[in-house]
Amino acid sequence: MKTLWEKGIETPEAVTRFTVGNDAQWDTRLAPYDITGSIAHVQMLGKIGLLTKQETDTLTIALDALRQKILDRELEIGEGAEDIHSLVELLLSRELGDLGKKIHAGRSRNDQVMTDIHLYLKDVCRQIAREVRSLFDLLQEKGRQYKDVLMPGYTHERPAMPSSFGLWIGSYAEILVDDIHQLTAAFLQCDQNPLGSAAGYGNSFPLDREETTRLMGFGTLKYNSIAAQMSRGRTERSLAYAMASLAGTLNKLAADCCLFSGPDFGFIDFPESLTTGSSIMPHKKNPDVWELIRARCNVIQGVPGQITLVCTNLSHGYHRDFQVLKDLLFPAIDSMIECLHMTGLLIEQIKMNGSLFEDSRYDQLFTVEKVNRLVLEGIPFRDAYRKVASSLQDGSYRADKEICHTHTGSIGNPEFDQVSQKMERALFTILSEVVRE
Repeated sequence: MKTLWEKGIETPEAVTRFTVGNDAQWDTRLAPYDITGSIAHVQMLGKIGLLTKQETDTLTIALDALRQKILDRELEIGEGAEDIHSLVELLLSRELGDLGKKIHAGRSRNDQVMTDIHLYLKDVCRQIAREVRSLFDLLQEKGRQYKDVLMPGYTHERPAMPSSFGLWIGSYAEILVDDIHQLTAAFLQCDQNPLGSAAGYGNSFPLDREETTRLMGFGTLKYNSIAAQMSRGRTERSLAYAMASLAGTLNKLAADCCLFSGPDFGFIDFPESLTTGSSIMPHKKNPDVWELIRARCNVIQGVPGQITLVCTNLSHGYHRDFQVLKDLLFPAIDSMIECLHMTGLLIEQIKMNGSLFEDSRYDQLFTVEKVNRLVLEGIPFRDAYRKVASSLQDGSYRADKEICHTHTGSIGNPEFDQVSQKMERALFTILSEVVRE
């Protein structure tokens, strides 16, 4: 197996397998970004005179051809190379001879890996943001559709006050704005170019790091070479925290939907095609998809802690421990995107029960409305409270189910338009199409 660090000393196969780990599997997704970074590096080497224009053009054309093979799924990391970085250099050397070997001048595999990961995670942030926006739009649509349909609001898992389906489902839309703020923080951390930091201490070549930053579309440099290396682990953890925040939102929505779709509540319903049955109970309509979303999101919420533990007690500079981060973060990314997609599929088919308050069990939810009416008539709040409490005790209470909530963010005024504007502002940094000069 070809490695970038081999020095002519034979390494036991077991050691090679152990140190390579799952790189061949995970580097497949990093491959296009490795080409992007390599092209930027080559063009920068040409600009500073370490490569001639002909050499620069030849390498760029060869790298573009490799990129196309990657996109066409014609390139695999096989026995000849341990990862995408060694594979690219190996293939260029086979095609171009000594010229192919020049591509590594001025960089280390350390900053090469970090550059790939930063570029990849930027795209992950964009992909998650697009999925969140789609889910947000669905939640807003359902909120508007069911804005005037009342449902019980809960505290302490007991019926408390009148709410509405629009207010309930719209709450998850607005919470997604907060999740996008977290994702934006992760995006900005990824949007710093580490290329040129080499093994963490730069090198004696007159590298033009501003040029590679521009060519790869990074917002800025990670200027200090050591700081660039110390971003390994921190960048992954930042995205993991953002995903954990989003997973927490989906988890709570899943828990609500599992509970509210059950026959004891009957607040909402989903088509049988989106539920599962029982092997022995013909009547069952189980919310397995929601339950799996709930469980997977709990797993995702644990990833920041795992990454933190891997990176704990490490002195500054590169450590091979960081290789394990791919095993933790990359599957979580896939699971996060799948959970978002499945949540959208379920929300699209949700049906609300519009006749809940015909049931007398919910009459007491309107006691606060009664208290407030008495206050509006001039009775002090505490006296009004005691009066309604007494009517509950002596059995004279009668529910008046006409409610009028008009303040911002209430049942009658959920401010869907304002929430949509918040989301558009939140998404701007990640999904802006502004091309950096």
